[in-house]
Amino acid sequence: MIIDTHAHLNTEEYKDDLNEVLKRAQKNNVNKIIVIGMDEASNELAISLANEHDMLYATVGVHPGYVDHETTEHLESIVTKKKVVAIGECGIDLHWRQDNYDLQRSIFIEQIELAKRFKLPLVIHTRSSFEEAYQCLLPSKGKVTGVFHCFSSDLKDAKRAIELGFYIGIDGPITFKKAEELVEIVENIDLKHILVETDSPYLAPMPFRGKRNEPAYTKYVVEKIAEIKKISVAEVMKQTTENAHVLFKLGGISS
Repeated sequence: MIIDTHAHLNTEEYKDDLNEVLKRAQKNNVNKIIVIGMDEASNELAISLANEHDMLYATVGVHPGYVDHETTEHLESIVTKKKVVAIGECGIDLHWRQDNYDLQRSIFIEQIELAKRFKLPLVIHTRSSFEEAYQCLLPSKGKVTGVFHCFSSDLKDAKRAIELGFYIGIDGPITFKKAEELVEIVENIDLKHILVETDSPYLAPMPFRGKRNEPAYTKYVVEKIAEIKKISVAEVMKQTTENAHVLFKLGGISS
């Protein structure tokens, strides 16, 4: 069994064929998927999808790309809804915007505080911003956990994230030719700290790069991790599934 811990099935890309996407996921051993919210509308849709499909779970949050027209006010009334397993996608993105950094930071800290209050993990987005996000989390060390989704920094930062009590999210880019830093991370950190993700519909792995991603392709991430670590695919499936169950409290560990 594989758990895709990060998929945006609540986007336009799946409005016409979601049921087929879910069937393909199951055929490829992906039996649970976490649908990621980014703003009020996508949060509500993530919850709705999770309630319609047994294999889906939801997160709710305000993505740093949405902070100019979103607040966290609506989160408090939905974080306790059935099948909501985390707060996020939240964090800081300094790749696309730097001019609203103070607002991004403020919205992120509000979500860290919510995660602590409601005892939920965080799904964190960092792009060109690991250090900034890390500094926001440091005062809450030991009081909050989560995952640095689609990890894009180096081995040193991966170790700092783990020491902070967080998991490392590995996605399709691990299969790309120029993935030296990600390969080094996977080689050098224990499998018990890794979650597998797709970030569907984005970042499709080889051989689908440039096309719409979907949860079925999580298997390519699992296979690449197994190849890098020189262990069996079954071992990667088992440990990463256990990691996801532990972090997101998905109701027991399935074999």
